[in-house]
Amino acid sequence: MSTRLTQRVRRSTLALIGVAAMALLLPVTSATAAALDRSTGGGAVTTAADVWMMDNSSDVGLQPHNLGSIWQSPDIKVCNTAVECAVSQNPIIGQTNYIFVKLRNPGPYGNSVTEQGELHVYRTTPGGGASWPTHWTEIGWTSVSVAPGVTTVTIPWTGVPGPGHFCLLTRWVSANDPMTVEGPDTPQNTRNNNNIAWRNVNSVALPGNGQTEERPFAIGNVLREPTRNSVVFAEDGAPLRTAGGRLVVDLGPTLFARWVEGGKAGKGIREVGRNQVEIVEPGQASLDNLTLRGNERLTMRLLFSATTPTDKPIAVLVTQVGPDITGKERADLGGVRYDVTVGKRQQ
Repeated sequence: MSTRLTQRVRRSTLALIGVAAMALLLPVTSATAAALDRSTGGGAVTTAADVWMMDNSSDVGLQPHNLGSIWQSPDIKVCNTAVECAVSQNPIIGQTNYIFVKLRNPGPYGNSVTEQGELHVYRTTPGGGASWPTHWTEIGWTSVSVAPGVTTVTIPWTGVPGPGHFCLLTRWVSANDPMTVEGPDTPQNTRNNNNIAWRNVNSVALPGNGQTEERPFAIGNVLREPTRNSVVFAEDGAPLRTAGGRLVVDLGPTLFARWVEGGKAGKGIREVGRNQVEIVEPGQASLDNLTLRGNERLTMRLLFSATTPTDKPIAVLVTQVGPDITGKERADLGGVRYDVTVGKRQQ
């Protein structure tokens, strides 16, 4: 179940004997079976400690799980001050910001015991295909004692570099609550370990006068061989067009050339300029057949604009879809939720 099997052989053997004895007395329910199988297959046993973080609002700590997106964790929040904010904010460049992380104890594989460990926080360019640990830069870490319940940990983020838009990854590291096997595939690591959480949510504040706001979006390939990938667009809430919105993707010369080589494949799009493609239907558009070389990660630019102020909530979700290390051809390799607000028109 973990990479530290040598530390658990005796405990696992005794636990299995106990489980076998209990099986003679009690019927095995689905809940019991889930508690006994933590992640990688039959025979895994309940551990004494299980500290975890939510991957999304439906997550209950199971590993692995398929309960929707794993890159919108509600347990990670960025605030511009040391006082926890109500809604996560974009960090202010060059200043000290604060990352608030909620650690939950116990998860479905543990007991109500206080656990000592370390919380580490990392950043990378927003998007998908981020290889672990190559594309991640550590922001900070702290030792923490996690009692039963929910513990909120604060980590200062000093000297935030430009452009100030990042994906965040948190890892709870504990000798008594170890990871399952970690590889280069960040989405797989997150699904397989309930002590890893990932947040890719960005705010886009538009003045409503047609002015453009730019956001980076990276796509990557964690495999050694070339892969073909898609960038898929969806909407949550009011459509971007509600605010007279426009979304243009500047692929840059390298990715644009790859898109041309792939036959300019896609839907809900139109070419509008040098290296640029407009997303005509943000709710159901895609850029397809984007070839990435082995272990390559490239960045495009998303250009948001709007002409009509609105109070309606608007969100654009951009996801990289492509092959992953499990052999799945159309896997969610990571994405970003862009929460768009459109203010009053400037006079």
